[in-house]
Amino acid sequence: MTEKHHAELAIPDHDPADGRQLPPRRGEFRRAKRVLIVVAVLLAAGAARTTISNALQRRDVAKATAENAIQYVSVVTPQATPASETLLPATLRGALESPIYARATGYLRRRYVDIGTRVRQGQLLAELDTPEIDQELAQAIAQRNQINASLGLAKSSLARWQQLRQRDAVSQQELDERQSTYTQGIANLAAAEANVKRLEQLESFKRIVAPFDGVITQRNVDVGDLIAAGSGNSRALFSLAQTDPLRVTVQVPQAYAQSVRVGQPVVVTQAELPGMHFQGKITHVSGAIDVATRSLQVDAALPNPEGKLRPGAYVQLALPSAVQAHLSVPANALLFRAEGPRVAVVDDQGVVHLHKIAIARDLGQSLELADGVSPTDRVIVNPSDSIDDGDHVQAKALAVKTAPAPKADGKAQGGHS
Repeated sequence: MTEKHHAELAIPDHDPADGRQLPPRRGEFRRAKRVLIVVAVLLAAGAARTTISNALQRRDVAKATAENAIQYVSVVTPQATPASETLLPATLRGALESPIYARATGYLRRRYVDIGTRVRQGQLLAELDTPEIDQELAQAIAQRNQINASLGLAKSSLARWQQLRQRDAVSQQELDERQSTYTQGIANLAAAEANVKRLEQLESFKRIVAPFDGVITQRNVDVGDLIAAGSGNSRALFSLAQTDPLRVTVQVPQAYAQSVRVGQPVVVTQAELPGMHFQGKITHVSGAIDVATRSLQVDAALPNPEGKLRPGAYVQLALPSAVQAHLSVPANALLFRAEGPRVAVVDDQGVVHLHKIAIARDLGQSLELADGVSPTDRVIVNPSDSIDDGDHVQAKALAVKTAPAPKADGKAQGGHS
């Protein structure tokens, strides 16, 4: 390097006598090279870090996108409907029930029973005063006696004319007339006798008696009331019901009709008698479904020796296992589509299939299905409205608690619980 150049760079002149030397130029180049290398390394590291960070971020975004694209659903398996008792509203009636009307017209003279009175068959309940019938009977007896007297005369006259005819003293025409008079007298006497018996029978209706054992449930008349014969426009004097056994009348819906049979045991409960169960047995089953109500009338006999149950009461009758077994699923598994109700079922590959179902009973929180699912299907609970056939989902089993089947424990009506 020239001295001119040194002067431009403000480098002092080198004095050899000074004993100092300039630093070698190769050291400066090495330091500059190191600095450049460090800077390059730092720049490369920064670029690599940015590249790796972007790649990791893209991978996380792709993973999150894939995870968000997967639908996570909860599934349950259909549960078999446990054996249960179906409660049906029913009405208690007496085994025998009858309104008691008068067969004769008159005034009530006496009554011997009131509501709640227990009576035996043939027991006198009331007596009527029937003056018109009494007069008609007396007149009929008098007419019978009159006809009987005339018949005696006609008989003796016929006998005399038969003797005269044998001597040819009278004509055959005259004998036939006497024979006709006698025959007519016999017929008139028979008619009069029948009329007397009819009125005597009406006289017997003055006594109102119980047709069977039971209890008086209604009394509609009192002493002095005018009683009209028959049941057309008149009121019943009394109502009589047999309270042991009782008859339970129930209308069984058509869905249960096939499982009801004569001799099947039933359990009757009444809300006013908590904790008490009364056992009976089906005695009669109607042979046809009522068109208006789509129900089957069923009668059951129910022993009632202690009289705790009363005719006319509203009760509940339990039919054990009245419905054929079905599979039940939660109500929130139901999908409403234009084609009808559906449920979404997930297969082993996580693919969704929509199954058409037939609902047997809607129990509120659950549905009993008659068709559409099997016990091994995995049914999606609370599916989204957008779910469709062929969708891929991630299924997770949901624990479902099933309540035990209701059971009516009760003893016969002689020993209630």
